[in-house]
Amino acid sequence: MKLLIRHGRLVDPVSGIGGVMDILVDEDGTIAGIGSNLPDTADRIIDADGLVVCAGLVDMHVHLREPGFEYKETIDSGARAAAYGGFTSIACMPNTDPVIDSSEMIQFVREKGRAACGVNVFPIGAVTVGQQGGALTDFAALKQAGAVALSDDGVPVQHANIVRDGLIMGAMHGLTLLSHCEDADMVKNYAVNEGRISRQLRLEGRPAIAEEIMIARDAMLAEETGGALHICHVSTARSVALVRRFKKKGVQITCETCPHYFTLTEDAVLEKGSLARVNPPLRTQQDVDGIIAGLKDGTIDVIATDHAPHSEEEKARTLAEAPSGIAGLETALALSLTHLYHTGLLTLSDLLRKMTINPACILRVNKGRLAVGSDADIVVFDPDEAWRIDPARFIGKGHNTPFGGETVKGKVKYTIAGGEIIYSEKEAPDYVI
Repeated sequence: MKLLIRHGRLVDPVSGIGGVMDILVDEDGTIAGIGSNLPDTADRIIDADGLVVCAGLVDMHVHLREPGFEYKETIDSGARAAAYGGFTSIACMPNTDPVIDSSEMIQFVREKGRAACGVNVFPIGAVTVGQQGGALTDFAALKQAGAVALSDDGVPVQHANIVRDGLIMGAMHGLTLLSHCEDADMVKNYAVNEGRISRQLRLEGRPAIAEEIMIARDAMLAEETGGALHICHVSTARSVALVRRFKKKGVQITCETCPHYFTLTEDAVLEKGSLARVNPPLRTQQDVDGIIAGLKDGTIDVIATDHAPHSEEEKARTLAEAPSGIAGLETALALSLTHLYHTGLLTLSDLLRKMTINPACILRVNKGRLAVGSDADIVVFDPDEAWRIDPARFIGKGHNTPFGGETVKGKVKYTIAGGEIIYSEKEAPDYVI
């Protein structure tokens, strides 16, 4: 089926193409033309007048829970949630049961992804066998099976020599290491940031230095080995400063943050309880300001979701006992538009760069751009439309979010993957106020 998207406001940070344009999608699922007033030869036409048209969003950090925790999420339900949020490509972390640490498990994820709703599901393999922090996995086999990166996310790699060897091997096989930077001995299973709120609640806290010291260690190892290092979910101002310093030295280091780290502080746990429990924890206003500064100056390359769905029963536990994580695929674009674009902190092009081409480049996948001949992975959204976040109406299985009830701006209208419409607002609940 040929598809024509007409009169949309095209935003492509890679080419710099902008303005009101049409996009013609061929029957093979690739972009056949981009320009003004393209001939009306399509089988279906989408009127995008007044809407933004850009490359489908790329989320390089999600937890799809399958295999082993299908009651929280499955690859299919997570992919459908991604499509609702405007994501056409997602990369899933390996902390499942069994761990995604073998070529067989990589193939399992890829097969499940192909059977899902059309979103591209890219598996991330574990750095160490069983995420135990000891023996390295077979990087060559994981790469050949289809792994796009390696990470022990959720379980920090404690031993520097393992990270060092991993960076060396990653460089040999063209794989970036995605590092969860927290010193496990310092954070244990503590629920909140160490500081004013932890003292008020009389809880042990996760100190900011536990994140920062591991970033410094891994950045130094990346500098020494020449390996490619990506820091996951940066949450402190000093972490941003560390990454900025090593980038200026020419080290192959990139990093991401998540919407909750530039919108919420540790005070959120007083109101939202376990819904605001996440690893690393929400920090101080000074840290939020530091994250925003890093987004503005380009130190932070990527806005990821760290989509971490849990069951309602799990999140109903006490703050100290509940699991950490926020379901973020369905709210990330709107939260980012609301708090970064509509406030004037980032241009639309800069914001979308962090949610399309930058994560695609770090993962080394050919996604995140609009060009003739490229895959027609496209999202069409209204940047100004207001809606209220209602977690009870989420598409994914995980409804755990501290943003419930918040009014945001930015509504996805269509998500298109490989030329196929995989989400249309007309087929979803009406969130418009």
